[in-house]
Amino acid sequence: MKLTKRMLGILLLLGLMLVLVACNNSSSDEPTDENDSNNSEEANGEEEQVTIVYARGVDTTPASEAVIKAFEEKFPNIKVEQREMPSDTGQSHDQYVTAFSSQSTEIDVFNADVIWPAEFAQANYALELDRFIEKDGINLEDYFPGTVQAGKFDGKQWAMPQYTDAGVLYYRTDIVDTPPETWDDLIAQAEELKGEEGTEFGYLMQSAQYEGLITNAIEFIASYGGEVVNENNEVVVDSPETVKALEKMKEVVGSDFVPSNILNFMEIETENAWIEGKSVFARNWPYLMSSSNDEERSSIVGNVEMTTMPAGDAGSASALGGWMTMINRYSEHPEEAWEFVKFISGPEGQKISAVEGGRAPTIEALYDDEEVQAVSSLFANPEFREVLQTAVPRPVTPIYPEISDIMQIEISKVLTGDQSAQEAATNMQTKMEAAMNE
Repeated sequence: MKLTKRMLGILLLLGLMLVLVACNNSSSDEPTDENDSNNSEEANGEEEQVTIVYARGVDTTPASEAVIKAFEEKFPNIKVEQREMPSDTGQSHDQYVTAFSSQSTEIDVFNADVIWPAEFAQANYALELDRFIEKDGINLEDYFPGTVQAGKFDGKQWAMPQYTDAGVLYYRTDIVDTPPETWDDLIAQAEELKGEEGTEFGYLMQSAQYEGLITNAIEFIASYGGEVVNENNEVVVDSPETVKALEKMKEVVGSDFVPSNILNFMEIETENAWIEGKSVFARNWPYLMSSSNDEERSSIVGNVEMTTMPAGDAGSASALGGWMTMINRYSEHPEEAWEFVKFISGPEGQKISAVEGGRAPTIEALYDDEEVQAVSSLFANPEFREVLQTAVPRPVTPIYPEISDIMQIEISKVLTGDQSAQEAATNMQTKMEAAMNE
């Protein structure tokens, strides 16, 4: 009987404890003021605040800040944090590779040199953009063809064009009546006009053994209808078109109207000789127009104009430069990252970059905008638009650094007379195929 009373007491005590626990649980399940606020925000359709990291090179203009400010005003739920990368693009490239190879999520959106997309795509560092482009109805035909092609690899779009650059032919308007249309025209005029108005040379270009040599070579090769690597990632450099192009390049470099040390010329040597009034023609990038009209530095102010590069059998071609925008495949915020990419590479973002930073848009229609035209005489020049229409990317391949090295070595041997154009084309084909198969 005592045992029964003791057990009954224990059971009553346990029952009381269960009631207390249940009450406490019921109380803790009731929403707090904070939860009420969150639920209210969701009910009102307010979006969660997200921060994305945008990595870019050094920007000494107000363009990046202005673009981000405009974006955040349009998308108040997305905050963009900038990360400045080294001014040396090689160092930036290596830092990206280190981060993305470890599947780091610290960067969401990043600027990429036009020669990087294929490499980053094959390495699985970048997020393919086709589903976003299709979903939002982005018309890639609004962009200059070469800028889109530079971001395409293996049938997919990996990067959006942000701003561009292309090779340009400059000429002295106080010497030249009608600029040359073909390479043969250039050769004839450079020979004839050298010496006019105190000039020493007929033509300047970049032909030292470095990356600039490749941009010049691509312009020759493409203008004669040749290719280095086709859209299927196949090496096709050993062709009659390439051989003819390299022979023409050798003819120019070996002429008596270029400096005797032309094989040491990079952009800086070209710029210095040009603004000193030493040449009738020069090949360089759009920035040279500003240098040409700098009254503190230039002796040819007001006597310079630009046009498309000379044509070969297949027309005019300019080597493409510039920058693309890509998304880290491992970003934790791909949708928000795309919204920023779409904005910065779209009409509104590119206009801000042009007006605030002087960057050449990749969307053709922006060159009709009066505010964009007011930024630079180049942007208002129909010839510059034609240059961008004919711009061709350097070989779009995941092993571009190896391809560039091979081209630099083999083409330099042609220019020094150590091998023929045909030998160079054959050697490049063999070495590039071997590199592709490694």
